[in-house]
Amino acid sequence: MRVVSALAVGGLVLGAAACGEAPEENNNGAGDGGEKYTACMVTDVGGIDDKSFNTSAWKGLEAAKAENSNIETKYVASKAEADYEPNLTQYVNQKCDFILAVGGLMENATKKIAEANPNQQFGIVDSKPGVANVYPMQFDTAQAGFLAGYLAAGMSKSKKVGTYGGMKIPPVTIFMDGFVDGVAHYNKTKSATVQALGWDKATQNGSFTNDFIKQDEGKKVGDALVAQGADIVMPVAGGAGLGTTAAAQASGGKYNTIWVDVDGCESTPNCPAIITTVVKNIPDAVKEAVVKAAKGEKLEANPGYLGNLANNGVSLAPFHDFDSKVPAELKAELDKLKADIAAGTVQVTSAAQPK
Repeated sequence: MRVVSALAVGGLVLGAAACGEAPEENNNGAGDGGEKYTACMVTDVGGIDDKSFNTSAWKGLEAAKAENSNIETKYVASKAEADYEPNLTQYVNQKCDFILAVGGLMENATKKIAEANPNQQFGIVDSKPGVANVYPMQFDTAQAGFLAGYLAAGMSKSKKVGTYGGMKIPPVTIFMDGFVDGVAHYNKTKSATVQALGWDKATQNGSFTNDFIKQDEGKKVGDALVAQGADIVMPVAGGAGLGTTAAAQASGGKYNTIWVDVDGCESTPNCPAIITTVVKNIPDAVKEAVVKAAKGEKLEANPGYLGNLANNGVSLAPFHDFDSKVPAELKAELDKLKADIAAGTVQVTSAAQPK
């Protein structure tokens, strides 16, 4: 997997990181002596409250601790990409038993530190570095994104829907590939002409904020899609996407959204504008890995973990406020489509799918 960086992320705080500023850290249950199994997490630049994959990963660590009281958890928040290596290294130096890196952008830093510390157990979300001591947790979100695209096409009144990403990296574009293919499948099945804006799967080009934090950037990109006629928008941009969900809610129903990663009705204040969420079940994957490791079980880097529709690693969240608005016929079609994808009868493909 080739990971692409963007200078826009964290650029303003690179100077502070370079000066050796101590990163913000949270300890939960520390100080109980050497018998504890310490699970330490390094967030991506979105931070622990991104309402997305960082939040999900921390939930998984906390669930592991709840199951096994011998597990101690803590995290450090990366404020810029330059923080990845020092944050991972500080946890190696603190002799954490399990170090979790969150997000595909952390692949290179994690691989480097893991190779330099072969006896240290690492885990990573949304990446597979191919190093023996790094347990990869990946998710075929194209499958659930396909369902979301089909749903959006079926719900759109303008017959235009849209999606945009935070950065053009595989863990983001995989959602977008699935979404536009789901729209195409709806068109083929229904002889419809719903247009998917914001992403061209064939050219792998589309709309991006180049940021996972700034809500004003998310609003700007979302507004551009709405200006082109989209009445349903799926941001795949972490916290930046909150700019779109908030604007959708403020629109009073003129347009709505589909969230990603964590059920938006549980993680954001914008449930009235969120039809559903393409859920990436990071909490269960992280919890299972940490609980196993704490018991002394070996975590195999190959094959690692791959979440899909068949094992509930990815899914569509409940419709919440939209439950009465989604036609029963469309719900039934989604159920059938989910079963067909899980069985392999309907193939969902993406260049960004985990290998």
